[in-house]
Amino acid sequence: MQVPGANEMLSIKGVGVITAAIFIAEVGDITRYEHPKQIQKLAGYNLVENSSGQHKGQTTISKRGRRRLRSALYKMIMPILANNKEFQELHKYYTTRKENPLKKKQSMIVLCCKLIRVFFVILKKGVKYNGNKMLRDIKRPEIRNAA
Repeated sequence: MQVPGANEMLSIKGVGVITAAIFIAEVGDITRYEHPKQIQKLAGYNLVENSSGQHKGQTTISKRGRRRLRSALYKMIMPILANNKEFQELHKYYTTRKENPLKKKQSMIVLCCKLIRVFFVILKKGVKYNGNKMLRDIKRPEIRNAA
């Protein structure tokens, strides 16, 4: 509770005291990071492609990073998906979109990266959690007027 931004992290439905403490303990001082992608790389959630010569391999997460942070984030996202409406909507969008639908586990990894970005902004800037800002990732079809 002494860490600035911890109360804002706990305001997210599905995030508990232990999960917030694990994230803060594994990441350390948030002022060391300039961008959330640095934390993604620390957790091993950055994308890499296994290719050689003319062979183009699959794109997967690197898993080169803190195993406990990666595991904790994955275990955090499950209760968040169960309790948080915004994350549920994003999960549904990622798994059912027409172009490039993701499998459920892939969607959960994407949501872990989203959670890193949300935590980063809360801790770095000291702002409150806003679910409506997070839902801007969903691309809704534009409605055209027949006028």
